[in-house]
Amino acid sequence: MFNFLLKQAEKNLSHPSLSSDFLEKRYQELVVRQHIHSDEAQIKVLGHLQHLLNTISEQLEQDKQPFFSHLLSSPKKNSQSLYIFGDVGRGKSMLMDFFFEACPIESKRRVHFHAFMQEVHEYMHQWRKQYKGDPLPSLAVKIRQSSLLLCFDEFQVTDIADAMLLARLFSRLINQGVIFVATSNQHPDDLYKNGLQRALFLPFIDLLKQSADILELVAKEDYRLSHFKSMKTVCHIGMDQKGDAFLQQRFNELTNNGNIESRTLHVKARAIEFPQTHGDILFSSFEELCVRALGPADYLTIADEFGTVFIAAIPVLGRENRDQARRFVTLIDALYEKNVKLICSIAQPIEQFDFYDRHFDFKRTRSRLIEMQSEKYFQRKHLM
Repeated sequence: MFNFLLKQAEKNLSHPSLSSDFLEKRYQELVVRQHIHSDEAQIKVLGHLQHLLNTISEQLEQDKQPFFSHLLSSPKKNSQSLYIFGDVGRGKSMLMDFFFEACPIESKRRVHFHAFMQEVHEYMHQWRKQYKGDPLPSLAVKIRQSSLLLCFDEFQVTDIADAMLLARLFSRLINQGVIFVATSNQHPDDLYKNGLQRALFLPFIDLLKQSADILELVAKEDYRLSHFKSMKTVCHIGMDQKGDAFLQQRFNELTNNGNIESRTLHVKARAIEFPQTHGDILFSSFEELCVRALGPADYLTIADEFGTVFIAAIPVLGRENRDQARRFVTLIDALYEKNVKLICSIAQPIEQFDFYDRHFDFKRTRSRLIEMQSEKYFQRKHLM
C-alpha cells in the first residue's frame, strides 16, 4: 500500500518555481487594482499560508524526492495544516483560494465542508451495501489516493453523525500525510458546541489542535458587507444581456473571482445539483429554483447552506405560471427567514409584482423583496 501511494504522489506532483513571497505579491496586485483593501490581519494570515507553500515547494525540490514520501511514514511538524477562523466577510476564503491556486500539488481539492461530509456519508452507505465491517479505512485510502491537499471552506459541525465520524476519519488522513487548510467562523473549541453527546466529539477537537496551526483572522471590517454597501443596486430590471452581465459582475466582486465549484444538496434522499457555487454563495436562476419541482424542505436547505443567493431571469409572475409563482413565494420566505442576501435580475420592477391567489400572499412576498434590498437587511447575520 505504501509503494502504491508513493507512486500516486510522484504521479500527481508538479514542480513550478514559486517566489518566497508569491502570495503577498498576488495580494498586493489586487490591492493596486483596487479589487480589495489592504488589511494587516489578512496579510498576517497570508504569511502563514506562504510558509506552508514555501515548505511544500522546498520539499518538492529537495533531491527531486516526492514531497509526501516522508509524510507517508512520519508526518512532520513543519508541514502543519492550517485552520483559519473569524467572523464572516473577513476574507478567509479569498486567502485560502490564493494558497490553493498557487500550491504546486496537482492532487488537491477545494470543497465546501458540508458537501465533503455528504460525500463521506454517501460512500459509507454504498460501501455497506456490498461489504461488512468498517468502511472508514477504505474511505481514507480513497480520499488519500485522490487528494494530497484538502482545502475546506465553511468548516462547521452541526450533526451528531458527522461529529462521530470526524476523529476516526481525520486521524487516518493525517497519519497518511494528507494536509488540510480549513476556514471556519468558529474556533475549534466552539465546534459542535452544546451538541448531542459532545463528549464523543472532543477527541477530534484535540486532534485538530495538535495537527493544525489555529489562526484567527481579525480583519478590520466585514468586507462582504462593504461590497453590498458599495452596490448601487442588487436588482437589475430586465431580462437581457445587461442583466447577465450585472449578475456576473456582482458575483465576481463578492467572490474575488475565486474558484467556482458544483454543489450537491441532499434533501430527503434526493440530490439537488447546483453547478455554480463559491463557499456560501450560490449563483442560480429562476428556472433552476422554481421551474424544477422543488418544495419547502429544499428551499430551507438552500437557505441554510448559502448566505447569498443570485437568481437570474425572474419572469413576470401570474396565473399562467402559478405553480412557479407559488414556489417562488416559498423560496423567498425561506431566504428571508434565514437573512439570506438576494441579488437578482427580474422582468419587471418589484413594486409591480401583484396578483391575487387565495393559496398564498403575494403582497407579503413583494414587501419582503423590497426589504431585502435595504442596507438594514444586508447587515443582518445569516441564520444557519
